[in-house]
Amino acid sequence: MKWFKQITIAALIAVIGFSSVHVADAASKLSGKIVINGSSALLPLTLQAANEFKKANPKVKISASAAGSITGPQAVRKGIADIGAVDWDATKDVPGFKKFDGQVAHKVAVIPFATVVNKNVGVSNLTTKDLQGIFSGKIKNWKDVGGKDAEIIVVNRTFGSGTRVNFQDKALAGEDFMTKGDNYKEVKTSGDMKTAIETTPNAIGYMDLAYVTDKMSALSVNGVAPTEANVINGKYKVWGYGYYMTKGQPTGAVKEFIAYVQSAKFQNGSLKKLKFIPISAMK
Repeated sequence: MKWFKQITIAALIAVIGFSSVHVADAASKLSGKIVINGSSALLPLTLQAANEFKKANPKVKISASAAGSITGPQAVRKGIADIGAVDWDATKDVPGFKKFDGQVAHKVAVIPFATVVNKNVGVSNLTTKDLQGIFSGKIKNWKDVGGKDAEIIVVNRTFGSGTRVNFQDKALAGEDFMTKGDNYKEVKTSGDMKTAIETTPNAIGYMDLAYVTDKMSALSVNGVAPTEANVINGKYKVWGYGYYMTKGQPTGAVKEFIAYVQSAKFQNGSLKKLKFIPISAMK
């Protein structure tokens, strides 16, 4: 019996070892190169997903860059990117941008956007009317919205930003931004916005929750905090879906990568840890 048990155990080890090799071989069969461009709001999600996907598929190379949402579908149209990351459905017209014909939108995340201020600003809540006044340049001093006597420094994203499109539509109810002034500056990416808000006293701006740090304050809007729970229950309105755009239906490694980002494993794991919300959470 002893030799029989030893043979059985050895056989099981052999089977397990063969299975492991088989799985590894199956995973390594997927190959190719994926180029992703576009939204800086989605960049943390894209980079994390790329790292995880490449571990399971070592023959797939993925490069990702972010210069603003509009560059995503533009790069796909020009053929220089396989995936265009964008903070709106680029198959439809939105204010300021025409739809991109021939592209397919793949919903990958729910993105909560927050109004953020430098830590020295003594304000925790603003109304829609306050935000409209501040970002239009009509309200110039923090004392006019319950803060201290200090000039408001408005930090805006450049035209073409998906975060800007969402913030203007949902936080400002479509009202226009100011475009110049001594108290006004524009930044290109979410990372640039993060740096500007952290280092500029009396500054106000906006970004997705993935970029919010303890070196700044995320404000409530109309008394509602920018939290996952408040987005899901419908109380907090300043959010949007993030999309991956492709030229037609994706195939090969591109198809599998998008499927991984949309999978329950990633959506309920790394995506949530990065302060995005799973697409399945929204009714």
